[in-house]
Amino acid sequence: MNPVRKQRLLVVLAVLIGLGIACGLMFYALRQNINLFYTPQQIAAGEAPLDAQMRVGGLVEPGTVIRNPETLDVTFGLTDGKGRFTVHYQGILPDLFREGQGIVANGTLVSRTRFEAEEVLAKHDETYMPPEVQEALEKAGHPGASKADPKGGEKEYTPSGY
Repeated sequence: MNPVRKQRLLVVLAVLIGLGIACGLMFYALRQNINLFYTPQQIAAGEAPLDAQMRVGGLVEPGTVIRNPETLDVTFGLTDGKGRFTVHYQGILPDLFREGQGIVANGTLVSRTRFEAEEVLAKHDETYMPPEVQEALEKAGHPGASKADPKGGEKEYTPSGY
């Protein structure tokens, strides 16, 4: 093998090894930051790993929101119609959080029936209307405006949970 060809081969091998190391380090760093999304049905089926950071989404079950009036603790049921589990969150919930409303929570699955949320995001659909606009429509007597229960049918905190 002549020296020029040997030098090219060494350069190509060095570049490939460098790219392999860079890709390996990148995937290792990304692996720690990946948040997978699971539905209540997938969690009930055992598809979600325990004690792993993840995102869950579904509808807040009507009649399950329990707030502790002395702290910011909130417990509620999350469902997709085929699976259900309890979400515990300590903090201020978003303004769009309501029973029957879709949410996405970021946190850790403690057991197949309990999720510890670090963040709760309320979703709205294409029929979302800002509260100020809804109030103006209600005052005008618009047939599309509906009055929502401001408390959302929430219950007081009881130590026993549900």
